[in-house]
Amino acid sequence: MTIASIATYTALGLAALTAATYALPRHVSVERTATVAAAPEAILALAASNSGFQVFNPYKSRDPALKIGLYGPEAGVGSGFTFEGKEGKGRQTVAEVSPDRVVYTIDMGPMGQPTQLIEARPTAEGTQVTWRVESDMGLNPIFRIFGLFMDGMMGPTFELGLENIRKATA
Repeated sequence: MTIASIATYTALGLAALTAATYALPRHVSVERTATVAAAPEAILALAASNSGFQVFNPYKSRDPALKIGLYGPEAGVGSGFTFEGKEGKGRQTVAEVSPDRVVYTIDMGPMGQPTQLIEARPTAEGTQVTWRVESDMGLNPIFRIFGLFMDGMMGPTFELGLENIRKATA
């Protein structure tokens, strides 16, 4: 084999590998649910507040050096915080508050702009709390590969956050 043919096969292989990433999901969702012995209103009041979110913020538990800067109103739409730590930097803003959920926009610059939500619905056992993030991985092949690992990376963090909500509202 000549160097030219090796280069050609390598280029074709890389092109095929890149094309194959487009078969991976573009939209990725990570979700965890837990039952909490607190009223939905109490949970959503914390979730809709920039300082209240810090009471159960799982990233603070995982990164004690995490820098948080609050901005906007104390609670409601426009309430938010900036963050900078070992898992990234960006800003999270409350985009919507309804009787059963709080929706956030997150801006992590070139790392993406996922949407996150916390839902709280009453059940016979307490309140079912669902924490979910939805991300559009776009056309970037590396992001699409990264999307395959998001559940394993973020799921345990959401579980910690749900446990923190349980403790904060006990």
